Amino acid sequence: MRDEITRSEPAEALLRWYDRAARVLPWRVSPADRAAGVRPDPYRIWLSEVMLQQTTVAAVKDYFHRFTTRWPDVGALAAAEDAEVMAEWAGLGYYARARNLLACARQVTELGGFPDDAKALRTLPGIGPYTSAAIASIVWDRPETVVDGNVERVVSRLFAVTEPLPKSKPKLTALAERLTPAQRSGDYAQAMMDLGATICTPRNPKCDACPLSGFCQAYAQGIAAILPAKTPKAAKPVRRGIAYVALREDGALLLETRPPRGLLGGTLGWPGTEWRADWPEPLPPAPPLAAEWQDLTGLVRHTFTHFHLELTVAISRVAVDAQPNTGAFHPEFTPSALPTVMRKIWEHAASDPLFAEHFPR
Repeated sequence: MRDEITRSEPAEALLRWYDRAARVLPWRVSPADRAAGVRPDPYRIWLSEVMLQQTTVAAVKDYFHRFTTRWPDVGALAAAEDAEVMAEWAGLGYYARARNLLACARQVTELGGFPDDAKALRTLPGIGPYTSAAIASIVWDRPETVVDGNVERVVSRLFAVTEPLPKSKPKLTALAERLTPAQRSGDYAQAMMDLGATICTPRNPKCDACPLSGFCQAYAQGIAAILPAKTPKAAKPVRRGIAYVALREDGALLLETRPPRGLLGGTLGWPGTEWRADWPEPLPPAPPLAAEWQDLTGLVRHTFTHFHLELTVAISRVAVDAQPNTGAFHPEFTPSALPTVMRKIWEHAASDPLFAEHFPR
């Protein structure tokens, strides 16, 4: 193996591998169809890339199918009701993505279509450097450098970059740019992602099956499995709060739409206190209406990107003329329309005998 990796040889080797081993994905045009002149649909590529941010392919596939069945093009999505989109997104997490998705769809519709270069794409809501490069490369074959976690891992091993992430990000991006070919850039970008997802995996990389092993400095040095190095993360703080689940005598449940900005913004959920790390025992109550509240045994636990959450769940049955000071009673209720943490709260509340009459398990 030579010390210097040139642009053309690894790209050619990777593309040969991709031509025979590309994953079949619902938003992807195969290498053979691409060679025959079929261009990927920018709407489907954009939607998939937004969904895949901080999320796995396995988790995204069903959501992608439901979205594209219900809203088959960007105009249909732009015309959708906000609440419907947020409900369909529920469980996928990082809800700012869904809000930006709608804003972007509406702006693209006003423009008459997606821009065909990365710089223009970056002016749209929710599209940053990575997503703009991915769309421009995959859809229009622009020679953009597409760098996600998979690409960072592949490049760190190819060049044996031992400096830990995130400090090494600029260097890895520069090295990735050195390798990006001028031709078949979209296939190359997808090939790098596939390689990282299936061969050059975080643990136990399959180096013997890798089309780039002959160019890989980490493989030659026997250190592929320990790269990329990462700076240890600080321990996540624990925040606590109370969630209130009120059941009206006619079976309606009290729900509120969270503010459009902030964590879980724009989603449907249960009223409750702030989530704070500095509250003493006991947590100060802030019920959404006057009622006899019963604290359930046990806590609902959920982990977000930057903190762990522990919630006490308080439940109550109230009269049909109860007047909440926040939210509204919903006669019909679909748990799947809630974010994951709110679903956990419901599962905990619904297990109590107080709700058994209306919601048998």
